[in-house]
Amino acid sequence: MSKQPEARPMKAFRVGDVTFGDGRLTLIAGPCVVESREHALMMARECAQRARRVGLDYVYKSSFDKANRSSHESFRGIGMHKALAVLRAVKEEHGVPVLTDVHTIEQIESVAEVADILQIPAFLSRQTDLIEAAARSGRVVNVKKGQFLA
Repeated sequence: MSKQPEARPMKAFRVGDVTFGDGRLTLIAGPCVVESREHALMMARECAQRARRVGLDYVYKSSFDKANRSSHESFRGIGMHKALAVLRAVKEEHGVPVLTDVHTIEQIESVAEVADILQIPAFLSRQTDLIEAAARSGRVVNVKKGQFLA
């Protein structure tokens, strides 16, 4: 039986004013998908206020395209370019980092101009080329682990 390597402690790093890996909880929250500018700004304001009230760092998370819906007729979003403009407004008006998903290598450059953290959805977590391209963007990358990888 082979011995498992010991886990190394994560080094702390910053994204904007948010520190990860320092032992403190960071709230990453927002609507599933960007619906409108008004809704996104309201959600960011409310989440940020509540997080700050209890001493938590906060990152706004919302997808520009929910490509993994259970029905092809479900709402997927307002489109990448409109949603990125909304995410930029969230950053500027509320001073919080933003996180959003990328689904293709072609999306990375545009998304990395706005998002502080690029997220690889769980259903794409085995796409090595996508993960490597996201890493080359210079942004922090969060790879969601699919339940199928447990």
